[in-house]
Amino acid sequence: MLATLTSAALQGIHAETVQVEVNAGEIGEPRWFFVGLPDTAVKESGDRVQAALNNSGFRSPSTRTTINLAPGDLRKEGPCYDLPIALGILAATGQLKSELLADCLIAGELSLSGATRPVKGALAIARLARRLGRRILLLPARSAEEAALVDGIEVKRVDSLDAAFRFLTGERDLPSLTSAEARRKLAARSSDGAADFAEIKGQHALRRAVEVAVAGNHNLLMIGPPGAGKSMVAKRIPTVMPESTLDEHLEILSIHSAAGRTISGETGWGTRPFRSPHHTISDVGLLGGGTIPGPGEISLAHHGVLFLDELPEFKRSALEVLRQPLEDGEVTISRSAGKVTLPCWFMLVAAMNPCPCGYLGDTRHECRCSPTQVQRYRARISGPLLDRIDIHIDAPALSIGELRSDQPGETSATMRARIQAARHRQQARFAGTAITSNARMPHGLIRRHCAIDSTLGDLLQQAMEQLSLSARAYDRILKVARTIADLAHAEKIEAPHLLEAIQYRSLDRTFFY
Repeated sequence: MLATLTSAALQGIHAETVQVEVNAGEIGEPRWFFVGLPDTAVKESGDRVQAALNNSGFRSPSTRTTINLAPGDLRKEGPCYDLPIALGILAATGQLKSELLADCLIAGELSLSGATRPVKGALAIARLARRLGRRILLLPARSAEEAALVDGIEVKRVDSLDAAFRFLTGERDLPSLTSAEARRKLAARSSDGAADFAEIKGQHALRRAVEVAVAGNHNLLMIGPPGAGKSMVAKRIPTVMPESTLDEHLEILSIHSAAGRTISGETGWGTRPFRSPHHTISDVGLLGGGTIPGPGEISLAHHGVLFLDELPEFKRSALEVLRQPLEDGEVTISRSAGKVTLPCWFMLVAAMNPCPCGYLGDTRHECRCSPTQVQRYRARISGPLLDRIDIHIDAPALSIGELRSDQPGETSATMRARIQAARHRQQARFAGTAITSNARMPHGLIRRHCAIDSTLGDLLQQAMEQLSLSARAYDRILKVARTIADLAHAEKIEAPHLLEAIQYRSLDRTFFY
């Protein structure tokens, strides 16, 4: 007897339809055969499903059984097919007769006892169910909390194989979640937001640079000795970023769901990502990949912050793969199993020491590095990558007086209010386009919205010639100047705005030229 159910396969951050076909009662050795390009985890589901059936009081097939996961050219991975396979076996052996199967999309891992476990990519699966017109989505409880964020489908929480069976036979109903309930549950996992810029002492120039960077979504590089507070500042940047929209929330959760981070409770509702990979990370770990391509750190930082501490210590190849994603806001990964394009609009925040020992220019510590060592250390960052970082700012060591001060700094809420006002000006400026911030302006919009008079043009030309800046740096100075003008509620870029933007190219004055 043949039974057919609908499930899904995760491809990047999107889901593709998988038809689970179970044919029982075949002549031959009483074994289960899996076809349809399954990986090891899928093949192992036979043992899990058989134990779950027996421990739930159901009868396992005593004949040869073929389980096909169609289409056959799409690689299937993971344990998400356990529940649909188990229900398919019940239907193929005559233990389950239900017309609801045609209206359902089903996914879930089973334990040996028959209890369900969450699966990756619940949001992508929910969007697939809505696209296919499936009325009901059966998912484990934790996965259902994510899937319920997608409107237009009824998400049922399945705690066990027996509960799914009784629901499909009409013996009992299953609890379902509304979108508002799902958001509350995810919000409960979010961090308490205790970090605040009020805890940052001194560093007024650095705080100003952070405000400008966040207001225009510009990339930022902090240079200073150990203990200057660079990492402290970076970790508090998400607290001053504007609140994300509903669409941005769902994009963030889709990526993190595909990576399994929402299952582990690492990602909640309303939190912007902050990713801080170690400098030993590989190119694939940063960019994304795997046998079946999945998101890397740059995609996990989508609509948030990617913080690279000790920037020169990262492998040169890992840093160079950032160049194209920083420009395009997406990354395309090609593997033998397929090609996926993942979004990665993130704010790059990096930190580094001024020299290998860290104390170049520090009045309280003697630098032990030779000029050659300093040059070699700084040259680990390529010119093209440095061009893509809009703001370079020095973070000097704090004085004893600043450390002892009990005067709190400006709070994150106060900074965020100014930043939000500047973002509103940008949104009004770019209304009707896909552009959301000054940093993402293409060349044509730069010429329209960052126009300067001849006097300012001469000033910028002089700076370009003295610093030997590239054409890309020219555009980025204008973008930063436009953001500074937005923070000052100015309609046009004026001399103070341009001069401040030029001073944020500090490394161009000392690094390579």
